Amino acid sequence: MKLLAIDCSTERMSLALSDNDQRWQHEGVGGAKASAALIPAIMGLLDEAKLSLKELDAIAFGRGPGAFTGLRTACAVAQGLALGAALPVVAIDTLLLLGEAVRAHSPRVLCVLDARMAQVYVAAYEHGPDGWRCLQAPSLSQPEALVLPKAWQEQGFVLASNAHAIYQEAFALCLAQGGVAIEAWPQALVLLDLAAQAYARGEAVSPAEALPLYVRDKVALTSAERLAANVSRSA
Repeated sequence: MKLLAIDCSTERMSLALSDNDQRWQHEGVGGAKASAALIPAIMGLLDEAKLSLKELDAIAFGRGPGAFTGLRTACAVAQGLALGAALPVVAIDTLLLLGEAVRAHSPRVLCVLDARMAQVYVAAYEHGPDGWRCLQAPSLSQPEALVLPKAWQEQGFVLASNAHAIYQEAFALCLAQGGVAIEAWPQALVLLDLAAQAYARGEAVSPAEALPLYVRDKVALTSAERLAANVSRSA
């Protein structure tokens, strides 16, 4: 399968391209800089693989949750390129990329991404014979308020996150319930695998139907809220 994968949900931009068993990848700076660097990086990856957009079967992107600007950029570029090349789009939950990345360690993964503003994005996934099942849909949480699915009690799980260094103490209560912490970031190479599976299940959509997943409406704090958050962190 020939597939392009894009993820800009964090401060890291991650791209990957597959041509059956061959793969190429590119890592760069995400965030606000991704809007300027993304398309040139994609074109460079295609040149390296000697593929054109029209030769692809689909374009995949990490739909979120994640950084607002990065999600919009990844979605817009995926939509635009797919529309121009008459390709379908596969949108995958960004948090699921963390689960797939650490699946070898446990079939039960609590996936957590730093959401800034002293908050995190979180979802719970469990892998079985039929693939991944979402037990807790992506949501916004306080780092100290993570909740496990009831079925996981005393079962063991992995807390996969890019925010352990920031919220180590806050995650301790959750991890005390039998969890192991593993650092993980959304990676386009992992997205290739999940998108190929989704494509095979018939989950590809038209470019117009591929939309970002936002779980936070508010993307900025007031000065008072920032001050309160800083006081809370230093307490």
